[in-house]
Order: sequence, then structure tokens, then C-alpha cells
Amino acid sequence: MLYSNVTAEEKRRRLRALLDSGTTAQFPGAFNPLSARLIEEKGFAGVYISGAVLANDLGLPDIGLTTLTEVATRAGQIARMTDLPSLVDADTGFGEPMNVARTIQELENAGLAGCHIEDQFNPKRCGHLDGKNVVDSDTAAKRIRAAADARRDPNFLIMARTDIRAVDGLEAATTRARELVQAGADAIFPEAMRTLEEFQAIRDAVEVPILANMTEFGKSELFTLEQLQGVGVNLVIYPVTLLRSAMGAAERTLDSIAADGTQESQVSSMLTRSRLYDLVDYQAYDHFDSNVFNFQVPGTN
Repeated sequence: MLYSNVTAEEKRRRLRALLDSGTTAQFPGAFNPLSARLIEEKGFAGVYISGAVLANDLGLPDIGLTTLTEVATRAGQIARMTDLPSLVDADTGFGEPMNVARTIQELENAGLAGCHIEDQFNPKRCGHLDGKNVVDSDTAAKRIRAAADARRDPNFLIMARTDIRAVDGLEAATTRARELVQAGADAIFPEAMRTLEEFQAIRDAVEVPILANMTEFGKSELFTLEQLQGVGVNLVIYPVTLLRSAMGAAERTLDSIAADGTQESQVSSMLTRSRLYDLVDYQAYDHFDSNVFNFQVPGTN
């Protein structure tokens, strides 16, 4: 009820243990706090919070327009609704190394288990679009070093994302990954890998955990969990999947209302009233006030 009873520190320990477990964990992307609760209920290991989703939810493109305050606030709202560890996209760190340092501490304060910081120029763009630009090795390393130096909880995960594969090729990506680990990265996010062999090359280049981004309509095939396990991936994210699914359903319902004058044809695919009340744990609030939940919930309304 209300928020998670698991502390942020414990969630961070759980994330570290998960990455050390030898398994491949799946982190679907939450687009709001309630979806994080659904992710937990369905048995997933953790929650991912996408920068693209946070921007799109504000009606903005994913080009670095969101602020640290917006990201930390919304990510904190999502993270506090679940007992699972939450990993958030911190884009390029919201500025120079000093800004990156503040970013880490604000995300710690917000209850996140970790974040990733990328090596693109700002304004950045979605990692699966063409025409990206990346910073030089020294600048990328300074961002990660600042992040690692700024954290107060040693279990807060500092993940480095590199987009250099799309710019300079796979060999450059393996080199950059090693440099970022030397700078203090606890894990590597190699963006827009095209094949399983490319993930394997990153796996062979570093000893820290690596992440695979299984986003729809992107550069990577939608590999299965078993396939990614086979090349040593530790963490798989599905960043925009739930937002796309929800917005697709919303668009279909609006089309039905416009065409038919009613939403009746879409009701069978909707979350029922009883299911929604179950997700928000409506009945538990009766413990504090018996006037809150003193009725029968219709099963399909």
C-alpha cells in the first residue's frame, strides 16, 4: 500500500546481487508509477525508466530537452511504487562533469538503484536513429569518473552507455567500452548492436555486466532471452514497449469513439475496474479508514 517498504539501499544491493547471479534479468520499461507495480506483479526482476519515455510523456522528442529535476522527480515517483530495483536513463548527465556529479546524487536521493550515462553530444538523439555524434574518449571518461566519484552509496550502479558503434564501428565500441570501465563504470550498455555476434564482442571486451536494449523498430533484432543469455548479456531492457502498447490501445479506442459514437467495441480489451482497484491496492486503505473501501467492486465496469 502507498509506496514500497523496501529501502533504496536494499534495492541497490538487490540489483548488484542480480547482476552477479549469472542469470539474465529482464527490466521492462515503466511509463508511469502504476505500470511499475504491474511489472513487479508479473514477476520481472526490475524496472527500467527510459529517457525517451519520460520525454515523450511530456510531448517532447528524445533529444535531451528534459531537465534533471523532471527526470529525478518522475523516476522517483516510479521507483517508490515497487519493491524492485529501478534503473533510469540519465542521458548525457545533464551537463559537464560537475553536473553529472549532481545528477548522481539527485538520483540517489530519488531512490533509484542505478543509472546510465551516455557518450553522445548534447543535444542527443534516440540511440537507434542515424546521424548520432559521440564525444571523444576523454570527455566520455570524465563523465563516468565524475559519476563514480560523486555517489555516496557504493551500491548505486553507474552504467556507461556508448553509442559509438553507429559512428565508428564495432571495434571502436569495444575499445570505448574498455575505456569506460577503466574510468569507473560498473556495467556497459552498448547501444544499437545489430547482431548477437556484436553483443558477444562486447562481452569478450569487458568483465563487467552488459545490457541489451530490445526496443522495437530499432537497429537490433528483437532477440529472445535465451539468445541473449547465450552471448553473456546480464540485463535486457524493453524501454518503450509498454508506452507504445498503451498509446496504441488508446488510439484504437479514440478511433472507435469517433467512428461509432461509443467505446463499447473496446471494452473487452480494457483493464476492468476490479483489476485496476487491485493494482492500486484499494482495499488496503480500509485499514486506515473504513469509509474508503466499503462497497462491492463490479467485476467488469
